[in-house]
This record gives sequence, structure tokens and C-alpha cells, in this order.
Amino acid sequence: MAKTILVVDDKKEMVALIQAYLAQEGFRPVTAPNGREALFVARHEKPDLIILDLMMPEMGGYEFMQHYRKEADTPIIILTAKLDESDKVLGLELGADDYVTKPFSMRELTARVRAVLRRTEKGSAPPDVLRAADVTLDREYRTVTVAGNPINLTPSEFDLLAVLMTTPGRPFSRLDLLEQLGDAAYEGYERTIDVHIRNLRTKIEPDPKNPRYVQTIYGVGYKFTSDAQG
Repeated sequence: MAKTILVVDDKKEMVALIQAYLAQEGFRPVTAPNGREALFVARHEKPDLIILDLMMPEMGGYEFMQHYRKEADTPIIILTAKLDESDKVLGLELGADDYVTKPFSMRELTARVRAVLRRTEKGSAPPDVLRAADVTLDREYRTVTVAGNPINLTPSEFDLLAVLMTTPGRPFSRLDLLEQLGDAAYEGYERTIDVHIRNLRTKIEPDPKNPRYVQTIYGVGYKFTSDAQG
């Protein structure tokens, strides 16, 4: 299920841009033009994360956090045009989990969103052994079998397959996969994911040209298909 992100900002063009980009990246964005309306939307939508501008009419970001932190511990990323370190510190003291200074790129904001969600998500770690379709991956022993046959993968291919198999059916963008593999700093090399995917398919797919397991989601990236049939 897509994560719900509440975007709170009084600048309509900024909100529309963030909303469109988050939707493109697989999130479910909802919006509010100020802190007062954001309180209502947050109570109704129960977002997984809030992107919050500090300077808004009626109720700004600081006041919103003062009220909302008494009700919920939803992670918050603040947006600030101010360069004064004291403003950022105050935001963090009021309960923000991270901040982004304007101007910023949509890619940077999305990376921060994913990083904060990873840090704050609750639940158990993925199991050591992942099974989907007739593919079995053992994290501890770093082995992969397809229909019982052992497959030799490079470390990058293994880690990439592990990410995809952790949540079968979920589309991952190339940047998602780089971030999950700890290579977010190498954004210029997103296309290397395509090379790893091609090599991975050669090794695990019965017909690499018509992949059964690792499928391309055009305009998005890749996903592991859990209902693939042998």
C-alpha cells in the first residue's frame, strides 16, 4: 500500500510540484495550505509522513508542530527558506525529524522522505530466507536457488534481488534501488541498475527476453513478480 504523505505549504505551485513528483514516485500525497487545515487533514488521513513549510498564514509550521506533537509522532520534514541555524534547531526541538532548505530538488526531497521513513518505520527486520514464486534467497548464506537449482550471483546482483524480493509486487525506481543498496550518492549512475538487472535476468530467468520474475514497469523501474508460475 502506498505511503500517504501530507504536504503543507501555502504556495500552490510548490504544492502541485511536490504532489506530482511524490505521486510519480509511488506515494499517495494529500495537501493542506496552512497548519490549521493540516491538523484537520492529518487527523483524518493519518499520514505516514508530513512535509511542512514553516512560514504560512493562519498557522505556521512551528505552531502546527506544537499542537500536532501532542497527538501523534508522525515523522515530519520541515521546509525552510531560512539559513539561520537557530530556525532549524527550533524545528528539530519541536519534533521535526529532518529539514530541507529551499531551494531544493525534487530528487533530494524524495530521498529525504525515503530515508526518514526507513528510520522511523516499525516492525521486524526482513527474514533471512526470502521465497517468492520458485526463487529462494538466503541472506545469511548468500545463496539463491531457482526451482531448486543453485544460481551464482555477483554481490551487486544478489543485493539487488534481495531488495526486490523483500516486497514482491512493489515497483522500485532506479533511484529507489540505488538508495536501498546504499549507493544514493551515485545518482548519476542510475543506469547501472539496468545493467545489473540484465545480468540478473540472464542468470535466473528461463527466458531473459521475456522475464518471468523481474519485470520492467515502464516509466517507473522494476518489480519482482511473486505470482510467477513455473
